[in-house]
Amino acid sequence: MVKSRKIALILATIAALIYGVSFTVAKEVMPVYVKPYGFILLRVLGATILFWISSFFIKKEHINLKDFSKIAIAAIFGVALNMLTFFKGLSMTTPISGAVIMVTTPILVLSFSAIFLKERITIIKIIGIIIGMIGAVVLISFGKKLNGGHNEVLGNFLVFINATSYALYLILVKKLTQKYHPIHLAKWLYTFGLLFVLPFSLHQVLEIDMSQFTMSIWLKVGFIILFTTFVTYLFNLIAITKLKPTTVSIFIYLQPVFATIYALLTNSDSLNNIKIIATLLIFFGVYLVTKPEKSVKT
Repeated sequence: MVKSRKIALILATIAALIYGVSFTVAKEVMPVYVKPYGFILLRVLGATILFWISSFFIKKEHINLKDFSKIAIAAIFGVALNMLTFFKGLSMTTPISGAVIMVTTPILVLSFSAIFLKERITIIKIIGIIIGMIGAVVLISFGKKLNGGHNEVLGNFLVFINATSYALYLILVKKLTQKYHPIHLAKWLYTFGLLFVLPFSLHQVLEIDMSQFTMSIWLKVGFIILFTTFVTYLFNLIAITKLKPTTVSIFIYLQPVFATIYALLTNSDSLNNIKIIATLLIFFGVYLVTKPEKSVKT
């Protein structure tokens, strides 16, 4: 169990790393080359295909008929509403503002876990979430403000809906991961998700002029489909089989850390003492939340 838990923590960290880089990568594609909803359909369609192909290489699994409705609901919050609000919101606001709003997710997950999963809320977890949130907000606030949005108020609201939706998804999917293999679960989540996003996105996909795509844009689109969608969803599903939703959600605080590191590597941001202190606060907060509780399964 200890080994499995450590693997789950590593996978959640990798997912956070990918998400941290994706804020900037997606912004470089939208809305100039692909409009937000069109990008969502490309993302969901691509991931659906990858999950179905992957499912052929593992043991077949029968999904209980009554669980399809639960999977469909989870797909609404974890795929359709989650992506529709996030990508639309990100296109209207800035990557930094979007990242700030996303740090509310662990608080929402903690609240929903207490209500729906009867999870025990410990003082250590609350302190860890607060410390991590302070660090994340400080780090994001002192980052270089690139790519200004044209309607930050509405954009930020949509990103907050995304955070709430993702929090509910983690709660809903937790029990399903105890019954089904992550790949089989993901292929159905994305199949339903594809049906839900299709009416909103098809017209924007038809407007895409791929002749305008440079090799760099193709690579960025491929990165979002393969890594930000397929890999991150799979890794988080695997992680949540061994961890509580609150524990998985706390890794969102690492996203601005990785986003900052990426910005530093690309010479689009600079390092200072405040950012270093903020990063240390985030890691300390994550440590407190992910620290195993005595005699309690985490």
